[in-house]
Formats: sequence, C-alpha cells, structure tokens
Amino acid sequence: MPELVLWDIDHTLMATRGYGRQLWAAAFEQVTGVTMLKQASVTGSTEQVILRETARLHSLPYDRELFARFAEALGALHVRHAAELRKRGHALPGAAATLAALNEQGVRQSVVTGNVRQAAEVKLAAFGLDTYMRLDEGAYGEDAEGRPELLLTALQRAGAAPQDTVFLGDTPADVEGGRQAGVRVIAVATGHTTTNDLHAAGPHSVLDGLSNTSHVLAAIGE
Repeated sequence: MPELVLWDIDHTLMATRGYGRQLWAAAFEQVTGVTMLKQASVTGSTEQVILRETARLHSLPYDRELFARFAEALGALHVRHAAELRKRGHALPGAAATLAALNEQGVRQSVVTGNVRQAAEVKLAAFGLDTYMRLDEGAYGEDAEGRPELLLTALQRAGAAPQDTVFLGDTPADVEGGRQAGVRVIAVATGHTTTNDLHAAGPHSVLDGLSNTSHVLAAIGE
C-alpha cells in the first residue's frame, strides 16, 4: 500500500446532484450583484479558474480580492445549507467502505480538490467521509489554480514523496495533474468522462467505480 492516498471529491467520492451549482450561483450573485446566466466549465477545474472564467462570461472584472470574497461566501453557504446538501446529494457507492478499508490498513488519506476548503469540509462531513481524512494535509481551491500545483502542495503538507502517493480522480485534468506531479494516478469513471477518454489520458489504471472494495484496494496497492 502507498503511504498516502489523495482523493478528488466531486464525482469521485460524491455527487451533489446539482445542488452544489445552486450554491455556487448564489455565492456568485452575492459577491458580484449579478445573476449568473452561465457558468464556465467545472469539469476538472478549480474554483479560481471557474470564477475567473464565469466573471469573464458576464463581462465582470476578476482579481484575487473578488475570489477571496467569493470563497468566503461559498463556504458560508455550504455551512448554512449542509442539511439540504445531505438530503439532495449522496456519497458514491463504495466510497465510505474504501476509505474505511484504507484507514484500517494505516494508509494516510486526504483530498486534492478545486473546492474551497470550507465547502470541501462540509461536503465530506455531510456524507460521513471526513472521519478518514487528514484535511490539513490536503490542498484546496484557495491554494492554486492548477491541479499539478494543488498536488504538489498536498505532498508538501503531508511530507510525502510522489512515488509513495496515489491520487484518485474522475477527469483527464486529474490524470494530467497527477502525472505532472509525479504521483501514481487511478482514474475513476464515475463522473462525466468516459472510460475510453480516461484511458486516453494515461493513468496507471481506470476503475468503473468504488463499489468493489477489494478491487479498488488492489488497484491502489499495485
């Protein structure tokens, strides 16, 4: 088993079934005063990039101060609506069992996500997945715009070597980010990317999902 396993959150461990987008739109309107008419692509992206590009779509200026206010608003909305998030969304099949099994084997786990930290914490807690995570060793939307930089940040915080780390995500951006950071990447076909497209991105392996715990553990421990 690797020393450290890092997880993407959305569509890898859980699905919010559209409610996350509603909260995002509410935060956008709160900090810009403009109703969100269109959102930039979120697949494999980070909140900094999504906000910048969504602001551009609405002819709004973007800077770090806007992102800081947005991150605070988005996190607060997740805290306020955690119960509804729990009602509307769900952990993906096998996610909790896989995290628990890795924890039993003494594998450290954290997250690498484009979500801002407060939103990530609420999502994980809503579906009972936070118990297994060393969240201070993860990386979040506030930390960088790119997936490689987020992974390198997490490695530094965890004090782990790339060769001793496995990263699981559901998009080609996750795969490319992991490859650039030098970690072994397992792609999980539980998001919006087909299995063929995930294979084409060049991960170490591709899983259909997390429901078969022994199969997932075998892939992680290869």
